[in-house]
Amino acid sequence: MPNLQEVVSDIADEMKARADRGEVATYIPELARVDPAAFGIAVIAADGTVAAAGDSDVPFSIQSISKVFTLTLALGKSGDRVWRRVGREPSGSPFNSIVQLERERGIPRNPFINAGAIAITDLILSGHKPREVLGEILRFMQFLAQDPSVAIDEAVAASEARTGFRNAALANYMKSFGVLDNPVEYTLGVYVHHCAIAMSCRQLATAGRFLAHDGRDPSTGHSVVQAERARRINAVMLTCGHYDGSGEFAYRVGLPGKSGVGGGILAIAPGKASVAVWSPGLDRAGNSHLGRVALEALTRRLGWSIFGA
Repeated sequence: MPNLQEVVSDIADEMKARADRGEVATYIPELARVDPAAFGIAVIAADGTVAAAGDSDVPFSIQSISKVFTLTLALGKSGDRVWRRVGREPSGSPFNSIVQLERERGIPRNPFINAGAIAITDLILSGHKPREVLGEILRFMQFLAQDPSVAIDEAVAASEARTGFRNAALANYMKSFGVLDNPVEYTLGVYVHHCAIAMSCRQLATAGRFLAHDGRDPSTGHSVVQAERARRINAVMLTCGHYDGSGEFAYRVGLPGKSGVGGGILAIAPGKASVAVWSPGLDRAGNSHLGRVALEALTRRLGWSIFGA
């Protein structure tokens, strides 16, 4: 077995040296200001060993990676009733497509595209005040990351709220079909704020550990979800976690993963490790370009693909 820290350090050095970095997200103005040269990676093995390199302790906007955790909360609250609101199929369309939503009468294809995550947020919100729900989501992230310093980047949230016209269109369209129960402005307010949570690779890899270990955090022994539910969340991550780049990610990396337009990716090697990478430059599908390249190198060198070495 190769030395984990050596592998991680080597990959970070290789990524730092590459010129093909993708393009940072510009449709959220605050994200356009992020340094495209940044790169971080953190791997937490089953025994708790942490291998980290690059900008692994620099917080970044996790954006759509938060959707993994809001789905986890929604399943905890509502169980399989969640799937009456959203599907579980890959979209094959951009993450903010309204055409698909129109064709399918307001039911989002999966919980990781924007419409699906807005519907999941609305489900969590029902019966509560927006501030209470947002506090619950943030505390959940702090608990999983074992770090009370995890916080919302208010500048990113405000920037996203000012420019989120497409998300408002998606939400209003779903509202017209009765998919959303709460006032659209309440649901969108919670949505943009949980997407604006800022975490480092180390914090994010820690938060994802329960998905690598049958729903249980091995460092605390705390059961976050049942093993079957953890496997199902991983299944949706594998098929839908990278929008219309999900097939390419599964083909090249071979792990369940969830990306965000802040440049982060959370990847799960079941039974082995939780991995977080960050490189702000995105590919055409809105996924971190070098993040995917780094994860492909990691799984190849360690034989971690779920499809075999």
